Amino acid sequence: MQKTYKRYFAIFMIPTLAAFLVAFAIPFVMGLYLSFCNFKTIGNAKWVGLTNYMFVFKDSSGFLSALWFTVKVAVVGVISTNVLSFALALLLTKGLKGTNVYRTIFFLPNLIGGIILGYIWQLLLNGILINLTGADLTYSATYGYWGIIILYNWQKIGYLMIIYIAGIQAIPGDLYEAASIDGANYWQTLKSIVIPLVMSTVTVCSFLSLTDCFKMYDQNLALTGGAPANQTAMLALDISNTYYNRVGFAGVGQAKAVVFTVIVFAVALIQLRATRSREAE
Repeated sequence: MQKTYKRYFAIFMIPTLAAFLVAFAIPFVMGLYLSFCNFKTIGNAKWVGLTNYMFVFKDSSGFLSALWFTVKVAVVGVISTNVLSFALALLLTKGLKGTNVYRTIFFLPNLIGGIILGYIWQLLLNGILINLTGADLTYSATYGYWGIIILYNWQKIGYLMIIYIAGIQAIPGDLYEAASIDGANYWQTLKSIVIPLVMSTVTVCSFLSLTDCFKMYDQNLALTGGAPANQTAMLALDISNTYYNRVGFAGVGQAKAVVFTVIVFAVALIQLRATRSREAE
């Protein structure tokens, strides 16, 4: 069998490798090259060196403000979604009546597209804000910020909850029995058994929520569109606006995309190292 696998390994790898090259590797290399160019189309690209990257880090580019806003969304969004989803997972692994129904209900928002969710929550939040303050989400960056946090939590909590439920259910029942015999109460069991043994799940969920926050585009576009004055534009939306809406700035948009990729990779790597170090063996 091993000889057969080795003989046909290359053949079976060709479709996957071809898809990887066409869909990721080649576009990434071309995008990296174009980030050093000024262009309207790929055919008329002119090399400008580091000029695009130098402009990216100027205040007038909007990249730094978008980065700071994205970081604020990520910090609050990652913590809130993981805490709430873990709490729901604990509640829905207690054998309560109707547990499967509740799991389905909480998971359903994740199946709805971000654009649709953005417009739905825009209508809901604007209706509340106009009645209370006379202003909508585009009036203040604070309104837009908390609107994005609410939308993100509503969409992602159910998805992360399912992952946490799987992690909690994988804990051997013998450990609970041993803790009960030793006289441990609920909070002691949670602290000493449940949380340490689901840290691998925490790693996965925090990684997914963190990268989702940094890559958020459609929800941001539909909910606020970056208003007011691009104060609520996250990185992905800022890159899109630079590339498509600013004439002559395609190279700058491409440079922003490269920097964005590096930032997401670095943040994800740091997060993985930080959470994996706390996993129980």
